Amino acid sequence: MSILRGMMDCVRHCVRLVRNLGRILSHAGLTLACLLCSLCPLMAGATAHAAMALLMEEPYGTFGAFNPTGHAAVYLNHVCAESPTELRPCHDGEYGVVISRYYKIGRYDWLATPLVPYLYAVDEVSKIPATADEAQVLALQDAYRRKHLLAVAPNRRHGRTPRGNWRELVGESYIRTMYGFQVDSSAEQDRRFIAIFNDRRNVGHFNLLFHNCADFSRVVLDTYLPHAIHRNFFADIGLMTPKQTARSLVAYSRRYPSLHMTVFVIPQVPGSIARSHPVDDVAESLVKSKKYLIPLTILAPEVTGGAVVAYLSDGRLNLPRGTQVFNVGDAEITGRPGSILSSAKRPILPPGNQTAMVRPPVEGVP
Repeated sequence: MSILRGMMDCVRHCVRLVRNLGRILSHAGLTLACLLCSLCPLMAGATAHAAMALLMEEPYGTFGAFNPTGHAAVYLNHVCAESPTELRPCHDGEYGVVISRYYKIGRYDWLATPLVPYLYAVDEVSKIPATADEAQVLALQDAYRRKHLLAVAPNRRHGRTPRGNWRELVGESYIRTMYGFQVDSSAEQDRRFIAIFNDRRNVGHFNLLFHNCADFSRVVLDTYLPHAIHRNFFADIGLMTPKQTARSLVAYSRRYPSLHMTVFVIPQVPGSIARSHPVDDVAESLVKSKKYLIPLTILAPEVTGGAVVAYLSDGRLNLPRGTQVFNVGDAEITGRPGSILSSAKRPILPPGNQTAMVRPPVEGVP
């Protein structure tokens, strides 16, 4: 069964669920049901063939405004986490794992989190809130940490919650929007990946410039697809960024259409938490930011001109027309654009179509 077929089966079950619940539940109940359906594109992989997806995640907060490149992680639908530092094949009913590199979390190089906790900081989809505020998210994250993550984020004295970056392991959908670029893989590739990463030394040496989360995603993807991901020395001055990782994977899928690349968007959960920012590359951030562009134009016009050329010629990545944005507040199930029934993932570059990479009419999509 293909991932698309598995996803559509999930959607059909969700449609029946929403129709039945609509007779007895409030609008809030319907919203939650829609949220569960919005997970279908990811969770379909639990019953379909193996696949992996690069997650290009938007930056957020003060640091995100300063460094707009965002975060990169990899979702593997048939690989699961025995612990945050040990991988295994998934059992029936499990939804896979998200793996990435983080800055100073337990001194590890990489950590793995099950899909649903990674997105929503809960163990079960039935516990996902339809909306969230900061206090609620902090409580969900800490509750999950105390149950599952004490080995990498132990309590402080007197059982107090620790500081640090461990919160990036759980509840990411509350703080940012994510874009997924998924390709097919195989059980053999999964077994090889598990063996390699369980055997390798897992000691952190994070470096923002040359050993960051995007570099790690490159290593993971290249384990499955050798030489698929490469640096851009023109638009990114050789730095590995989440958007360049996605751009490389898209280019690779053009050469190998049998990978069946599909794309999806996981929106930030509604609530009072500040919205995340669009993902930019190095040259793109210079071109788009007045606080950088104006001084550079005055002090170094040649450098500014080069950055503009780099961005226009090799620094853009626009999601394809038809990319589905899953809106957890949309209870409409009529099959119109944007509704649950039309939430099927679509090829990012259909065979023979060389004009699919165009900007969709969605505000905030890079």
